[in-house]
Formats: sequence, structure tokens, C-alpha cells
Amino acid sequence: MFSARFQRRIVVTRHARERMSQRGISDDVLVDVIDNGETRYWDATHLWAFKEFPERHDNLLCAVVVLEDAVVVKTVMHHFSVL
Repeated sequence: MFSARFQRRIVVTRHARERMSQRGISDDVLVDVIDNGETRYWDATHLWAFKEFPERHDNLLCAVVVLEDAVVVKTVMHHFSVL
């Protein structure tokens, strides 16, 4: 996978892959969240990317991302809330 937004390959951790499977989130949806979702930065390299999918009934989908040599997806959440 590759992120057009960040111009880096996407690496999904084992933990994130397990959460994607549990929550029915495909690679295509994950890339959509990363490339087209809203972002909130924790610092220069750590951020949340999130996006609403109206056809899903579990609120926003969120990927917790670390920007290094690659876009590293640490976990994937649903029922995410922006405070």
C-alpha cells in the first residue's frame, strides 16, 4: 500500500491488522482514511487520521499513524470521537 497524501509506503503493524479484521476494515478503506480523512497531529510525526463512512454505523474510523520512512499504522479504531 502507498499513501498519496504522505508520499510514503504504508506499513500496518500486526496489532493494527488484527483490529482491521475484527472491525471489518479493508486495505482500501484504510488508505482512504489515511489519504482523504481529517487529521489531528499529536506532534510532528504522530497523528490520528479519521473519516466518517455513512454506510457504516460505528461512527468515525480512525488510524493512529507514525510518519517515519513509511506511514506506520499502529492501530485502527471505530466509534472514534473528536473532542
